[in-house]
Amino acid sequence: MNSFTQTLLCVTALLGLSLTTHTHAAPQQRVDAKTSIRFDHFRDWTTMVAEMKELEHAYPTLFTVVEIGRSSLGLPIIVGILEQRSTGAELDKPAMYIDGNIHGNEIQSAETVLYSAWYLLEHYGKNLAITELVDRSVFYFVPSANPDGRQDWFHKLNTSSSARTGQQPTDDDRDGVCDEDGPDDINGDGSIGQMWRRDPTGAYRPSELDANEMEFVAPVVKADGSILRGGWSMAGMEGIDNDGDGLVNEDSNGGYDLNRNWPADWHPDHVQNGAGDWPFSYPESRAIGAFIQTRPNIAAGQAYHNAGGMILRGPGAATRESEYPQADRAVYESIATTGEALLPGYKSMVIHSDLYPVRGGFVNWLAESLGIVSFTNELWTDKRVMQNGQNPTKEQSKLFEEKLRFEQTRTPLTKAVHPTHGEVLVGGGTKWSSRIPPSWMLEEECHRNFAFTMHHAGEMPRLHFGPASIKRLGSTLWQVDLEVVNDALIPSRTARAADKHIGLPDRLALTVPAGARVIASGFRNGRFDLAFNEQLDTPSILDCERGVPSRGVLFARFLVQGAEDTELQATYTAQKATDCTMRCSLREAAKP
Repeated sequence: MNSFTQTLLCVTALLGLSLTTHTHAAPQQRVDAKTSIRFDHFRDWTTMVAEMKELEHAYPTLFTVVEIGRSSLGLPIIVGILEQRSTGAELDKPAMYIDGNIHGNEIQSAETVLYSAWYLLEHYGKNLAITELVDRSVFYFVPSANPDGRQDWFHKLNTSSSARTGQQPTDDDRDGVCDEDGPDDINGDGSIGQMWRRDPTGAYRPSELDANEMEFVAPVVKADGSILRGGWSMAGMEGIDNDGDGLVNEDSNGGYDLNRNWPADWHPDHVQNGAGDWPFSYPESRAIGAFIQTRPNIAAGQAYHNAGGMILRGPGAATRESEYPQADRAVYESIATTGEALLPGYKSMVIHSDLYPVRGGFVNWLAESLGIVSFTNELWTDKRVMQNGQNPTKEQSKLFEEKLRFEQTRTPLTKAVHPTHGEVLVGGGTKWSSRIPPSWMLEEECHRNFAFTMHHAGEMPRLHFGPASIKRLGSTLWQVDLEVVNDALIPSRTARAADKHIGLPDRLALTVPAGARVIASGFRNGRFDLAFNEQLDTPSILDCERGVPSRGVLFARFLVQGAEDTELQATYTAQKATDCTMRCSLREAAKP
């Protein structure tokens, strides 16, 4: 035993401390996990479901996987419910809802949801902060809100941007047939690339420095007056005219947007493209909506998308600005500011003003219709390429592709014969080439976003009673002043919920025994307020429509008639917070 250890043991003994703590995981080492799940690769929906169930098998007392519906093509829509049952019933604790992959091609969003469940479970009981968070909260994990799109992206021909839609057959070109003209693999490489066709007026040519790239060529006027051009022009994504209407790839699978199918500010398709026939018109949104609406304890929401490095909040349209009162905006801004610090290259943004208008969006529905503080994170940003927080130059992006990815996400330009265009060049980036982090950067991307979301979860309402102040007003008349304190950023009822009477109001009840009664009650504006706003109907129960504010205090006063030393019990109940209780007696505190 060295001298430092001896000194530490002596100091510990003198202070009455223990060297045994709740934290057992070795610092900076991968946790000794019960499962085989890793985050250095991506998985299709079948594997995702299997790994969610692997977590359930490893942690049966903490984690349950339930099926809440079926997708348009019959795949299961699942929710993982993480809760410590010994610390209270599911609906009696604040909950966070986390989902991803509402757009089928945004694959790392589902990995981030899986990682979040995995990390909480594998570190529970080994890390004090994680354990405390799980003990006081409930988490709902939906890895993919669009399992059809995810499965299609992995197993069929796609680009980095296709399979975004749900896969319910849709007649995009209104010719009476659904999904009849999607992409085709002309050069047989198993990927959908960019097509280039010969064109005398084309402004591009194969690069002299890299034959696998096309470069723009400025037109040159020759001596005879003719104009020399590049000779090639873009012909769209790889495909042919399957239905003979003169168009290529105009009616691929699906053709709508599940993130435009929610009730808040929903507009029909001619206003908001991809909205569907009515809110909840698709089985995926309908199943998730029904699940969420039966969980009034959800206080925080997080949806993962890709890409762009954004921390987004509503509203989705300028006309909805009033749906976000100032008190709520302050909460959003505080949480998002921490997110910017945790997520290099990410920026806090408002959907309609900093990105583009979104009507019928999911997180807007959570915030505006249900009063839930909610964000959308757009995962991955090209600023991560050079790790300096700046958008990479074309040369830096090329260096990244060549020297770090080893050309794994590009297909060389190759000649092929197209039935309409004749000779074409086909190649370029594969579906893995953009919007998605390399597999060797996936775990960090998952962890940083998970850490932001856990910060958000940690700010769900945490309520407790402050000290009661009791004053005798008469021989049997007492003034009882109570304080309910919220230690967290998120109020027990958002200003939006209070303004629109969303959900049930909080309640503060004072229970007295037989022989005593509450004769009046109401709210005070502060600890030293001499007056109170009386609530006449039920003096023993106060309806707290505005709840307990962000890192604030609710002040209440009860006038009680009863004998000295009568025992009282105060209880505060809230849908989005754990109820709290305190006991006190009708007795004045001794004066100092």
